[in-house]
Amino acid sequence: MTAFVLVPGAFAGGWLWRDVAARLRAAGADAYAVTPTGLGDRRHLALPDVGLDTHIRDIVEVIDHVDDPGVVLVAHGCAAYAALGAAARRAGRVARVVYVDPGTVPHDGDPAALAVPDQPVRERLLAPPAPGSSSASPDDPAWLLPVPDAWSRWGSTTGLTDADLARLSRFSAPHPVAALTQPLRLAEEPKDMPTTGVMCTANGASIDILEGVVRLGDPRLARLAHPDTSFFELDTGHWPMLSRPAELADVLLRAAAGEGRRLTVSGSGGEPATHLQPFVLDVPDAPRERIGRVDLYVPAAEGPRPAVVLVHGGPVPPVAQPTPRDWPAFVGYARLLAASGLVAATVDHRLHDLTGYPAAARDVADAVALVRADPRVDADRVALWFFSGGSLLSAEWLAAPPPWLRCVALTYPVLAPMPNWGLSGPRFHPADALADAGALPVVLTRVGREQALIAATVEAFLDRARTLGANVEVVDVPNGRHGFETRDDTDESRQALRDAAAAVAAHLGGAAW
Repeated sequence: MTAFVLVPGAFAGGWLWRDVAARLRAAGADAYAVTPTGLGDRRHLALPDVGLDTHIRDIVEVIDHVDDPGVVLVAHGCAAYAALGAAARRAGRVARVVYVDPGTVPHDGDPAALAVPDQPVRERLLAPPAPGSSSASPDDPAWLLPVPDAWSRWGSTTGLTDADLARLSRFSAPHPVAALTQPLRLAEEPKDMPTTGVMCTANGASIDILEGVVRLGDPRLARLAHPDTSFFELDTGHWPMLSRPAELADVLLRAAAGEGRRLTVSGSGGEPATHLQPFVLDVPDAPRERIGRVDLYVPAAEGPRPAVVLVHGGPVPPVAQPTPRDWPAFVGYARLLAASGLVAATVDHRLHDLTGYPAAARDVADAVALVRADPRVDADRVALWFFSGGSLLSAEWLAAPPPWLRCVALTYPVLAPMPNWGLSGPRFHPADALADAGALPVVLTRVGREQALIAATVEAFLDRARTLGANVEVVDVPNGRHGFETRDDTDESRQALRDAAAAVAAHLGGAAW
C-alpha cells in the first residue's frame, strides 16, 4: 500500500485533489489532501505571519499523522517549495516527491514567487521592500487572487470546462503573500531523495525542453538527470487534477513505483552534449575579434561589407561553459557567413532565465550598434539571425524595422512565449509584430522533427504570415531536429545550412552559393 500526501498550489485547498484522491483510494492507496493555512476551509486563518514556514509545518503535520512508514509527497505548482521544505524535515518518511507542473526547480534560498507565471505579479512580489516596511507586498493580499476570466495568466486552462473554472473561482482564496516571498531555508537539501516531475505540455512544459535546458550544464539542475529522478507528461493545462484526474492518478501510482522517463544529458559513449558536438558543415577557419560580449568575424575583402548578427537562444545559465559564442554551431555559422564575404557577429546576451528577455534585448541592440559602427561594415546592409528561444527577441525588430535592416532570419525558432513563461505583454510576440513588418524579408528554417510545443508556434506564425501576405521564405529540414547543425550529420542538414545562408546573403546583396 502507498500513502500519498497531496499539496495544492496557489489559491487552492485540499478540495483541489478530491477526484484524484478518490481514484488513488480506489486503486488501494491511501490519500491525504493538505489544506495549507489561509486557504480552502482554513482561509479565515490567513494572518500576516502566515508564510512559507507555516505551510511547511502544515505538510509535516499531515505526514506525521500518516500510519504508513513512507509517503509519496505530491505538490502542485508553487507548492513545490513548501513540499521540498517538508521533505527535508521528514527525509526518513518521504519515499518520493512528485512535482506536478512546478514551473521552477526549488532550491535553498529561493522564494516560491519565482514559480509565479504572471510576470507583473511576480515582479511585484520580488521587488525589494519599501523603506520602513518588512514586506514588498501590501497588507491586503487580495490582488493575488485572479478574477474569473484571468485564470490563464496563472497557467494554461486547456482541458478545463466552464464548470471547472467556476469551481476554481468559487473555492479559491488569496494566497498568503509571505508564503510566496519568504525564502526557502533548508538545513540540508535532500540530495538522494527520489523525485518525479509531471510536465503539463499545454502549459509549455515538456520533457524534451527540460532535457535541453539540463544539457546546458547548470549545476543547480544536475539533480534532474539523477537515475532516481523520473518524468511524465500529461497533454493538458496547469490543473490536471481537474482536467485529467484519472490520468494524473495513474501517473502518480506509476511514479510511486519508480516508473517514468529519465533524462539523458549526453550521447552514448559519454560524448559531449549535442550543442557541443561538431558543426556538420566543413567551413574554412576565419579570424575573429572579441569586443566585450561580441565576437566579430571579418572577411578579407575590400570596402565595407554587409553584416549578420547571430542571436543565440536560451535561456542559457550564466555558469554555462563554454558560452554560446564559442559553441560549434555559432562559430560554424559565423565562419560560413565570413566565407561568403559577409561580416558575422556573435553575441553572448543575458537570457539566463525567463526574466532575462529585456536584458537580452538591450544586449542585442548594443551589439547591433557596435557592428554598424565598425568601419569595415556597411551600416546600411545588416541582417539579424535569431535561433530557438532567442527568436522572441525578433519581435521588436519586426514591429519597427529600421531601413538598414535588410533581413530577419529565424532558425528552429520559438515564435510565441509558452503559457508558463509569464510574458503576457506584446513585446516578445513575433507573430503579432508581423503586421508592422512591411516587406521586410524573413528567412525561416523549419525542422521537421521539432518538439510539438515549439512547432505549434512556428505554424501559428506562418499562418499569420500567409494572412498578412508577409515576405517569409521557408527553408525546410524535413528530418532535422532542434539544433540540427550539430545533431544531424546529414546531407540534408548541410544543404539547409547553405540554403539559409544563401538566402540571407542574397537579401544583403552579398555572395551566394
